[in-house]
Amino acid sequence: MEANAETIYRPYVDALLSELKTRAYEPVIRHQGKDVTRGELRSAIFRYARALDALGIGRDAVVALYAPNRPDALAVRYAANLLGAATMFLPALASAESRATLLARIRPTLLVVFPETAHLVRDAVDQRIVSVGYEGPWVHLDRFASVQSDQPLESRAMPHELAVIVSSGGTTGLPKASRRSFAAYSAMVVSARDAKRRQLINGPLAYLSQVLVDTTLIGGGSVVLEREYRAPATLAMIESERITDLFLVEPELFEMMDHPDVSRRDLSSLRCIAHVGGSAPAALRQRAARRLGPVLAHMYGASEAGLVSVLPPPDYATNPARLDSAGRIRPGVEVRLRCVDGSLAANGHAGSIEVRSAAVAHGYRNQAVESAQKFKDGWCLTGDIGLIDDNGYLHVIGRSSDVAEIDQRTIGPVHIEDVLCRLPDVRYAVAFAANTQDGEHAWNAVVEPWAGQRVDVARCTRTLNAVFGDLVANAVRLSEAGAIPLTEQGKVDRVAIERVLFVQPRTTIEKPPLRAHRPMSERLGAR
Repeated sequence: MEANAETIYRPYVDALLSELKTRAYEPVIRHQGKDVTRGELRSAIFRYARALDALGIGRDAVVALYAPNRPDALAVRYAANLLGAATMFLPALASAESRATLLARIRPTLLVVFPETAHLVRDAVDQRIVSVGYEGPWVHLDRFASVQSDQPLESRAMPHELAVIVSSGGTTGLPKASRRSFAAYSAMVVSARDAKRRQLINGPLAYLSQVLVDTTLIGGGSVVLEREYRAPATLAMIESERITDLFLVEPELFEMMDHPDVSRRDLSSLRCIAHVGGSAPAALRQRAARRLGPVLAHMYGASEAGLVSVLPPPDYATNPARLDSAGRIRPGVEVRLRCVDGSLAANGHAGSIEVRSAAVAHGYRNQAVESAQKFKDGWCLTGDIGLIDDNGYLHVIGRSSDVAEIDQRTIGPVHIEDVLCRLPDVRYAVAFAANTQDGEHAWNAVVEPWAGQRVDVARCTRTLNAVFGDLVANAVRLSEAGAIPLTEQGKVDRVAIERVLFVQPRTTIEKPPLRAHRPMSERLGAR
């Protein structure tokens, strides 16, 4: 697959620089009320490239960045890729031990920090560090770059060499880091031209946000960088910046759709709100469609597999029966479903989802055992269970560890969540497999009430019993939370939920008072 990708795709950074060369005076990035033009971004890339080159960065090097959402972070990353070096936007993990473990796994040649992230490397004594915009003890990369020439440099990016390392969500522990060549990463980000696209980026660059930035800029569109996701700020930004495209993980989408500002803001510029995250019951998608209009799209994919399928706004808005699906499989992507006995499942039958495409990662960085388990003969074994219906729509039931066969029925978290979210006192619900001593399958389910209310947990149990029967209802351990803990990425934090709700005596997590500029994960009580 990679050899085929190399004949089709040139390194994405080459395509980006070619695009930025046109209409040099047009704004391309907006950050904190200021515009960066296409020409300014292109010049910054060449200046940073010369500075990094002088520091010995080139092919075979790995540049890791603790990067906030700011233009300089993008320019440094593009500059390193222009020199043929690999790059990684590091997740801002809460634990210093976890950050150290991930750095030891990645083994970066150079670590770049910013004022917002310098505190994350206090214990990184073995790393070669440079800073941008930060008065610290390290080389000031931005100052060094400012005295360099901005004349074009020839790209050293080779299609078959390591280009980009992408973090997984880390919802169950330390994130994994999938690696792609320039050819494979280019397959992810090079798409149809769309000069009218104005993409709001308010999620960490360590995850899907970086792909959306690259896709937008290469396609001729523009990007608005926001520091973090907050529902009222996001709605205000859509209105003031005339945002056309927005990406949210599902807990963020479901919070935003229920915010009172939805009815007060002008959201008419929106063309697409894409959501992903693996916890999207049809009940909540229906509510989102009613409140936000015909602009929603559901995507299924993974950091290892790339984007697999899409349910676009027309399908989302006009066919409610499709809202339990992840849409049609994208062109150029192959999907097969494997049964427990190793045979391939037919349409309509559930199996483990395996994906092959030019965008599939080549493995994990410095994790040979995990790579061998996840990637086989060009296929990515996603670890998810799903089925393909007779109309070609992919239905994702959940992670294999979360799905069980009970009474000859395949039951996954999304089925439990959908039933719970249809109850009038439940605003949001999540479910996932519980750790049990006896080997029996069980689920932890957390229900979040509407503001100022409580959930009738006993009624939740009765409803599950009425829909699924005793065996399933008795396997669901229910707790109420004033807010469901989330990771830095905004996904459901399983580790925090188990630690707070299902290991210790059960208590209700209450929402703390809101204050400005707190990440959603901190604001809602995550680790």
